[in-house]
Amino acid sequence: MSGVSVSVHPFATEDQLGLTLTRFLAAESEDVVLLVHGLTSSSDMFIMPEHRNLVSFLLENGFGDVWTLDFRMSNRFPYNLETRRQSMDDVAAFDHPAAVRELRRHVGVRRIHVIAHCLGSVSFQMSMFGGVVEGISSMVANSVGLTPRVPALSRLKLAVGPAVLEYGLGLSYLDPRFCSAPPLTRRRLLSRAVSLLHPECRVPACHMQSFMWGSGRPAMYRHENLAPQTHVHERLADLNGAADVNYYRHIDKMVRAGRAVKFDPANPAHRDLPDDYLADADRVDTPVLFLTGDHNDVFTDSNIVCHRMLDRRSPGRHELEVISGYGHIDTIIGKSADVDVFPRVLDFLKRNAR
Repeated sequence: MSGVSVSVHPFATEDQLGLTLTRFLAAESEDVVLLVHGLTSSSDMFIMPEHRNLVSFLLENGFGDVWTLDFRMSNRFPYNLETRRQSMDDVAAFDHPAAVRELRRHVGVRRIHVIAHCLGSVSFQMSMFGGVVEGISSMVANSVGLTPRVPALSRLKLAVGPAVLEYGLGLSYLDPRFCSAPPLTRRRLLSRAVSLLHPECRVPACHMQSFMWGSGRPAMYRHENLAPQTHVHERLADLNGAADVNYYRHIDKMVRAGRAVKFDPANPAHRDLPDDYLADADRVDTPVLFLTGDHNDVFTDSNIVCHRMLDRRSPGRHELEVISGYGHIDTIIGKSADVDVFPRVLDFLKRNAR
C-alpha cells in the first residue's frame, strides 16, 4: 500500500498474554477504525493481497487511520493450541479492554469505530454490552452478535464434539492442517474421514473448516465468491487456523440459552462481567450494523434475531444488512466484497463519523 505507514504495537492483557495491534496510517483522521478477526483467523483476513481488501478500501475512502487487532484467538499466536480452557469471557474481560486502552494511548479522544467478524464480533459486543469497553462510536458486527444461532447439525456437534475430541480422540484443538499430519495418525485420519463427507471440492482444509464451523458444503462461504485465480481457496489453512475446542463449550451454552451468557458465573476472574450480556442492553448507545450473508451456514439468522431483539429495546438505534448471495466469511474475503459489501459498511461508518 503506497503512502501508508505500517507500525506494530505489542501490548499485554491483565492475565499476562501478549497481543498486538497493527496500525495502517495514510492520513490523520478524527475517525479511527479497529478491525477484529474471529476464532482461528487473524488480521491477515483484512489485508489479503489477492483482492481489494478491507484495510485498503477504508484507507482509500476517507478513513486514513486503520488498526487491526490480533487477540488470543489469532492464529498468529500459539494460544489456540494450548490446553488453557479459555472461554469467550476471557476475551471479553481481558483482550478487548486492553486493546482499546492501548489504542486510546495512541489516538486519544478521537472517535473509534469497530468492524468485527464472527466470535470477534460476539466477544467485542460482550465487552461493550458488559460495560468493560466504552466510548465506541459505532460497530459493524459480521455474521453473529449476542444471540448465536446455528444449524441443527451444528447444535449436535457443539453438544458432543468437545468431549469426543478431547477424551475420545485425545485432541484439544481442531486444525485445517490435519490433512498434512503423518499417515495413520488420528489427525490425518480425522481429516480423511471429514473429506469423505465433502465432495464439493478437492481442498481438505476447506472440508475441515466446514466440519469446524457450521453445516454445509461448504459452510463458511460460497465457493463462487472466492476468485480461483487468486488461490484464496487453496490457502484457506493459512487464513483460518486451529481452534481450541473449549470455546465450543461456551458457544454451546450460548446457543442453548439463546443469548450470550457467562460460561462460569463463579469464576472470580470474570466478576466485572454480567451473567447475561443482554441484561442492560438499553444503556449501550453505540449503534451497531448487523451484517450477514443470506446463506450464512455457520450462524444462520443470528444477526437478524439480535437486531430484532435490540430494536425492540432501542428503536432505530441499530441497523441490519443482509447481503444476497453471501455466506459467513466471504463478506470480508470474497472476490467482489469491495463492490457488494464494503460500500454498505462505509456508508454506515460515515453516517456515524459526524
